[in-house]
Amino acid sequence: MELVDSHCHLDHSDFDVDRDAVIARAIENGITRLVNPGGDLPSSRAAVALAQQHKGIYAAVGVHPHDAKTLDAAALLELKAMASAHKNVAIGEIGLDYFRDLSPRDVQRRAFQAQLELAVELGLPVIVHDRDAHDDMLAILSDWSSLLRARRSTLHGRAGVLHSFSGDAALAGRALELGFYIGISGPVTYTSAEQTREVVRAVPLERLLVETDAPYLIPQPYRGKQKRNEPAYVRWVALAVAEARGLTLEQVAARTSANATALFGLAG
Repeated sequence: MELVDSHCHLDHSDFDVDRDAVIARAIENGITRLVNPGGDLPSSRAAVALAQQHKGIYAAVGVHPHDAKTLDAAALLELKAMASAHKNVAIGEIGLDYFRDLSPRDVQRRAFQAQLELAVELGLPVIVHDRDAHDDMLAILSDWSSLLRARRSTLHGRAGVLHSFSGDAALAGRALELGFYIGISGPVTYTSAEQTREVVRAVPLERLLVETDAPYLIPQPYRGKQKRNEPAYVRWVALAVAEARGLTLEQVAARTSANATALFGLAG
């Protein structure tokens, strides 16, 4: 059985002491491919480096909304250069975060739009972070989707993923219309996360991805026992998806792995 962790941060300092062991545990648990998005220039550089060093790791490069104020013209040029690296498969993690507001909201929106334009130029899907910003996120992505159609972009229909999805089924439906996949992470395993399980049941299986967002969002079996999440635990996310839909773990693993391959163009 193969699984793809479609979103993890192996470059994070939490893994500095045992990164190779973490990667080995993922492989031992059938997680053969991982997508490691950056959140600023240093982490994007690190993501690209890790992808070059390890067979099953792929990179994405981008500036997270927390750091949107750092995205000047020079930074955008460096992102463009890094995005052309071998095994870079997306622009991300980009988007809007109105929960922490670490960059001004107008700055977040401009940075988001600039990186969406870069994605069109390079023909790369996007990995979108959306926290408490659903309306503005949808408005921006709706305009972007129209641009993809107008330019007859190869991204039309495979625009990207709303990672660690936190909205309801209606929001997921709108995202599907815009050509996005829905990324499901550790909270789907929580007893209180019935809304997320409703999303899992509502979204077609061919549009779901599973992810850890490691080292964050540890799944229920490890909560209270340890703080750090890791890619090996993505099987708990896939299991929760399987239980919500009345499927087997093997069925969900096969389909979500195929979905990640289709979206990001992952090699076998």
